[in-house]
Amino acid sequence: MNRINELFKKKPGKLLSIYFTAGYPGLEDTIPVARALQEAGADMLEIGFPFSDPLADGPVIQHSSEVALKNGMSLRKLFSQLKELREHVRIPVLLMGYLNPVFQYGMENFCASCAECGIDGLILPDLPMTEFETQYQDLFRRHNLSNIFLVTPESREERIRRIDQLSDGFIYALSSSSTTGKQMDSTLQTEKYFEKLQSMNLRNPLMIGFGVNDRESFQKVVSYAHGAIIGSAFIRLLDKEGARPEVIRRFIHSILGSN
Repeated sequence: MNRINELFKKKPGKLLSIYFTAGYPGLEDTIPVARALQEAGADMLEIGFPFSDPLADGPVIQHSSEVALKNGMSLRKLFSQLKELREHVRIPVLLMGYLNPVFQYGMENFCASCAECGIDGLILPDLPMTEFETQYQDLFRRHNLSNIFLVTPESREERIRRIDQLSDGFIYALSSSSTTGKQMDSTLQTEKYFEKLQSMNLRNPLMIGFGVNDRESFQKVVSYAHGAIIGSAFIRLLDKEGARPEVIRRFIHSILGSN
Protein backbone atom coordinates (compact mmCIF):
# COMPACT_ATOMS: atom_id res chain seq x y z
CA MET A 1 0.00 0.00 0.00
CA ASN A 2 1.52 3.34 -1.01
CA ARG A 3 0.54 6.87 -0.05
CA ILE A 4 -2.25 7.01 -2.64
CA ASN A 5 -4.02 3.97 -1.18
CA GLU A 6 -3.48 5.26 2.34
CA LEU A 7 -5.00 8.63 1.42
CA PHE A 8 -8.21 7.13 0.03
CA LYS A 9 -8.49 4.85 3.04
CA LYS A 10 -8.06 7.76 5.44
CA LYS A 11 -10.17 10.31 3.54
CA PRO A 12 -12.74 8.65 1.27
CA GLY A 13 -14.28 11.81 -0.18
CA LYS A 14 -13.86 15.47 -1.20
CA LEU A 15 -10.20 15.07 -2.10
CA LEU A 16 -8.42 17.83 -3.97
CA SER A 17 -5.51 17.04 -6.27
CA ILE A 18 -3.59 19.85 -7.91
CA TYR A 19 -1.61 19.61 -11.15
CA PHE A 20 1.28 21.94 -11.83
CA THR A 21 4.16 21.98 -14.28
CA ALA A 22 7.67 21.31 -12.99
CA GLY A 23 9.98 24.29 -13.45
CA TYR A 24 7.13 26.80 -13.79
CA PRO A 25 6.94 29.73 -13.39
CA GLY A 26 10.61 29.53 -12.37
CA LEU A 27 13.00 26.63 -12.84
CA GLU A 28 13.50 26.14 -9.10
CA ASP A 29 9.82 26.57 -8.15
CA THR A 30 8.96 22.84 -8.24
CA ILE A 31 9.57 21.96 -4.58
CA PRO A 32 8.42 25.34 -3.15
CA VAL A 33 5.09 25.05 -5.04
CA ALA A 34 4.62 21.44 -3.86
CA ARG A 35 5.33 22.43 -0.28
CA ALA A 36 2.98 25.44 -0.41
CA LEU A 37 0.17 23.30 -1.87
CA GLN A 38 0.50 20.75 0.93
CA GLU A 39 0.52 23.46 3.59
CA ALA A 40 -2.55 25.09 2.00
CA GLY A 41 -4.57 21.86 2.24
CA ALA A 42 -4.22 20.00 -1.08
CA ASP A 43 -4.57 16.23 -0.61
CA MET A 44 -2.49 15.06 -3.57
CA LEU A 45 -0.15 16.54 -6.19
CA GLU A 46 0.42 15.84 -9.86
CA ILE A 47 3.69 17.25 -11.15
CA GLY A 48 3.79 17.55 -14.92
CA PHE A 49 7.09 17.07 -16.68
CA PRO A 50 7.03 19.28 -19.78
CA PHE A 51 7.06 17.98 -23.34
CA SER A 52 7.18 19.92 -26.58
CA ASP A 53 4.15 18.16 -28.14
CA PRO A 54 1.51 17.71 -25.40
CA LEU A 55 -1.47 16.11 -27.16
CA ALA A 56 -4.22 16.54 -24.56
CA ASP A 57 -3.10 19.82 -23.03
CA GLY A 58 -4.90 23.08 -23.68
CA PRO A 59 -3.12 26.40 -24.28
CA VAL A 60 -2.60 27.21 -20.57
CA ILE A 61 -0.68 24.03 -19.74
CA GLN A 62 1.04 24.06 -23.15
CA HIS A 63 2.34 27.55 -22.37
CA SER A 64 3.60 26.47 -18.94
CA SER A 65 5.45 23.56 -20.58
CA GLU A 66 7.05 25.88 -23.13
CA VAL A 67 8.21 28.25 -20.38
CA ALA A 68 9.52 25.37 -18.24
CA LEU A 69 11.50 23.93 -21.16
CA LYS A 70 12.97 27.37 -21.90
CA ASN A 71 13.84 27.63 -18.20
CA GLY A 72 15.91 24.46 -18.60
CA MET A 73 13.57 21.82 -17.17
CA SER A 74 14.25 18.21 -18.13
CA LEU A 75 13.64 14.85 -16.50
CA ARG A 76 17.21 14.79 -15.18
CA LYS A 77 16.76 18.25 -13.69
CA LEU A 78 13.37 17.28 -12.25
CA PHE A 79 14.72 14.18 -10.52
CA SER A 80 17.58 16.21 -9.08
CA GLN A 81 14.97 18.57 -7.59
CA LEU A 82 12.77 15.72 -6.35
CA LYS A 83 15.60 14.22 -4.29
CA GLU A 84 14.54 16.62 -1.53
CA LEU A 85 10.79 16.14 -2.09
CA ARG A 86 10.17 13.92 0.91
CA GLU A 87 12.02 16.27 3.21
CA HIS A 88 9.13 18.71 2.71
CA VAL A 89 6.08 16.87 1.36
CA ARG A 90 4.18 13.99 2.99
CA ILE A 91 1.10 13.77 0.74
CA PRO A 92 0.91 11.55 -2.38
CA VAL A 93 2.78 12.86 -5.42
CA LEU A 94 2.39 11.62 -8.98
CA LEU A 95 4.30 12.51 -12.12
CA MET A 96 2.29 13.22 -15.26
CA GLY A 97 3.58 13.47 -18.80
CA TYR A 98 4.08 11.82 -22.14
CA LEU A 99 6.04 8.74 -23.14
CA ASN A 100 8.59 10.31 -25.49
CA PRO A 101 10.82 11.84 -22.77
CA VAL A 102 10.30 8.74 -20.59
CA PHE A 103 11.55 6.44 -23.36
CA GLN A 104 14.53 8.76 -23.95
CA TYR A 105 15.34 8.52 -20.23
CA GLY A 106 14.65 4.76 -20.24
CA MET A 107 11.50 3.29 -18.69
CA GLU A 108 13.39 1.17 -16.15
CA ASN A 109 15.63 4.10 -15.14
CA PHE A 110 12.57 6.36 -14.97
CA CYS A 111 10.69 4.05 -12.59
CA ALA A 112 13.80 3.58 -10.46
CA SER A 113 14.31 7.37 -10.24
CA CYS A 114 10.65 7.82 -9.26
CA ALA A 115 11.01 5.27 -6.46
CA GLU A 116 14.23 6.89 -5.21
CA CYS A 117 12.46 10.26 -4.94
CA GLY A 118 9.32 8.92 -3.25
CA ILE A 119 6.94 9.30 -6.19
CA ASP A 120 3.75 7.28 -5.69
CA GLY A 121 2.24 7.02 -9.15
CA LEU A 122 2.40 7.90 -12.83
CA ILE A 123 -0.09 9.34 -15.30
CA LEU A 124 1.10 8.66 -18.84
CA PRO A 125 -1.89 9.38 -21.10
CA ASP A 126 -0.29 7.90 -24.23
CA LEU A 127 0.72 4.60 -22.61
CA PRO A 128 -1.60 1.98 -24.17
CA MET A 129 -3.38 -0.30 -21.72
CA THR A 130 -2.20 -3.49 -23.47
CA GLU A 131 1.40 -2.28 -23.53
CA PHE A 132 1.27 -1.48 -19.82
CA GLU A 133 -0.18 -4.90 -19.01
CA THR A 134 2.26 -6.93 -21.12
CA GLN A 135 5.47 -4.91 -20.73
CA TYR A 136 5.46 -2.58 -17.74
CA GLN A 137 3.03 -3.73 -15.05
CA ASP A 138 5.62 -5.81 -13.18
CA LEU A 139 8.17 -2.99 -13.42
CA PHE A 140 5.69 -0.52 -11.88
CA ARG A 141 4.86 -2.98 -9.10
CA ARG A 142 8.53 -3.56 -8.28
CA HIS A 143 8.92 0.17 -7.70
CA ASN A 144 5.58 0.54 -5.84
CA LEU A 145 4.22 2.90 -8.50
CA SER A 146 0.52 3.13 -9.28
CA ASN A 147 -0.28 3.60 -12.97
CA ILE A 148 -3.28 5.88 -13.41
CA PHE A 149 -5.45 5.34 -16.47
CA LEU A 150 -7.77 7.94 -17.98
CA VAL A 151 -11.38 7.38 -19.00
CA THR A 152 -13.55 9.74 -21.06
CA PRO A 153 -17.27 10.05 -21.85
CA GLU A 154 -16.54 7.95 -24.96
CA SER A 155 -14.95 5.06 -23.03
CA ARG A 156 -16.96 1.88 -23.33
CA GLU A 157 -18.02 0.06 -20.18
CA GLU A 158 -15.87 -2.96 -21.10
CA ARG A 159 -12.76 -0.74 -21.28
CA ILE A 160 -13.57 1.03 -18.00
CA ARG A 161 -13.96 -2.31 -16.20
CA ARG A 162 -10.67 -3.58 -17.67
CA ILE A 163 -8.96 -0.38 -16.49
CA ASP A 164 -10.47 -0.95 -13.05
CA GLN A 165 -8.96 -4.44 -12.95
CA LEU A 166 -5.51 -3.17 -13.95
CA SER A 167 -5.51 -0.13 -11.66
CA ASP A 168 -4.19 0.24 -8.15
CA GLY A 169 -4.66 3.80 -6.96
CA PHE A 170 -7.50 5.63 -8.66
CA ILE A 171 -9.11 6.15 -12.05
CA TYR A 172 -8.80 9.58 -13.65
CA ALA A 173 -12.14 10.43 -15.28
CA LEU A 174 -12.01 13.28 -17.77
CA SER A 175 -15.18 15.36 -17.66
CA SER A 176 -14.98 15.75 -21.45
CA SER A 177 -12.93 14.59 -24.41
CA SER A 178 -11.61 18.09 -25.14
CA THR A 179 -8.22 19.45 -24.14
CA THR A 180 -7.50 20.78 -20.67
CA GLY A 181 -8.54 24.24 -19.55
CA LYS A 182 -12.08 24.33 -20.99
CA GLN A 183 -15.12 25.06 -18.85
CA MET A 184 -16.86 21.91 -17.64
CA ASP A 185 -20.04 21.19 -19.55
CA SER A 186 -23.08 21.53 -17.31
CA THR A 187 -25.20 19.38 -19.56
CA LEU A 188 -27.49 16.46 -18.85
CA GLN A 189 -25.11 14.32 -20.91
CA THR A 190 -22.18 15.13 -18.59
CA GLU A 191 -24.27 14.35 -15.52
CA LYS A 192 -25.37 11.04 -17.04
CA TYR A 193 -21.72 10.17 -17.66
CA PHE A 194 -20.83 10.93 -14.03
CA GLU A 195 -23.86 8.93 -12.85
CA LYS A 196 -22.84 6.00 -15.04
CA LEU A 197 -19.35 5.93 -13.52
CA GLN A 198 -20.83 6.22 -10.04
CA SER A 199 -23.27 3.37 -10.65
CA MET A 200 -20.57 0.98 -11.91
CA ASN A 201 -19.34 0.35 -8.32
CA LEU A 202 -15.73 0.35 -9.46
CA ARG A 203 -13.07 -1.16 -7.22
CA ASN A 204 -10.85 1.92 -7.51
CA PRO A 205 -11.72 5.45 -6.38
CA LEU A 206 -12.65 8.01 -9.04
CA MET A 207 -11.06 11.42 -9.47
CA ILE A 208 -12.62 13.80 -12.00
CA GLY A 209 -10.60 16.39 -13.88
CA PHE A 210 -10.78 18.78 -16.86
CA GLY A 211 -12.91 21.89 -16.28
CA VAL A 212 -12.79 21.93 -12.47
CA ASN A 213 -11.72 25.48 -11.68
CA ASP A 214 -13.62 26.87 -8.68
CA ARG A 215 -15.53 25.93 -5.56
CA GLU A 216 -18.81 25.38 -7.45
CA SER A 217 -17.35 22.96 -10.00
CA PHE A 218 -15.37 21.21 -7.23
CA GLN A 219 -18.53 20.66 -5.17
CA LYS A 220 -20.40 19.34 -8.20
CA VAL A 221 -17.69 16.84 -9.08
CA VAL A 222 -17.18 15.49 -5.56
CA SER A 223 -20.88 14.66 -5.35
CA TYR A 224 -20.17 11.99 -8.01
CA ALA A 225 -16.56 11.01 -7.29
CA HIS A 226 -14.02 10.71 -4.50
CA GLY A 227 -12.33 13.93 -5.51
CA ALA A 228 -11.39 16.45 -8.17
CA ILE A 229 -8.24 17.41 -10.06
CA ILE A 230 -7.50 21.06 -10.84
CA GLY A 231 -4.77 22.01 -13.30
CA SER A 232 -5.28 24.88 -15.72
CA ALA A 233 -6.93 27.17 -13.17
CA PHE A 234 -3.93 26.78 -10.86
CA ILE A 235 -1.45 27.33 -13.71
CA ARG A 236 -3.32 30.55 -14.60
CA LEU A 237 -2.93 31.68 -11.01
CA LEU A 238 0.84 31.05 -11.09
CA ASP A 239 1.08 32.91 -14.39
CA LYS A 240 -0.83 35.90 -13.07
CA GLU A 241 0.30 36.16 -9.44
CA GLY A 242 3.43 34.05 -9.11
CA ALA A 243 4.26 31.14 -6.81
CA ARG A 244 4.14 32.93 -3.45
CA PRO A 245 2.79 30.71 -0.62
CA GLU A 246 0.08 33.22 0.36
CA VAL A 247 -1.22 33.28 -3.23
CA ILE A 248 -1.35 29.47 -3.32
CA ARG A 249 -3.00 29.29 0.10
CA ARG A 250 -5.70 31.76 -0.94
CA PHE A 251 -6.45 29.75 -4.08
CA ILE A 252 -6.76 26.41 -2.25
CA HIS A 253 -8.96 27.94 0.45
CA SER A 254 -11.22 29.44 -2.26
CA ILE A 255 -11.81 25.89 -3.58
CA LEU A 256 -12.16 24.02 -0.31
CA GLY A 257 -13.88 26.64 1.82
CA SER A 258 -14.54 25.07 5.20
CA ASN A 259 -14.24 21.46 3.95
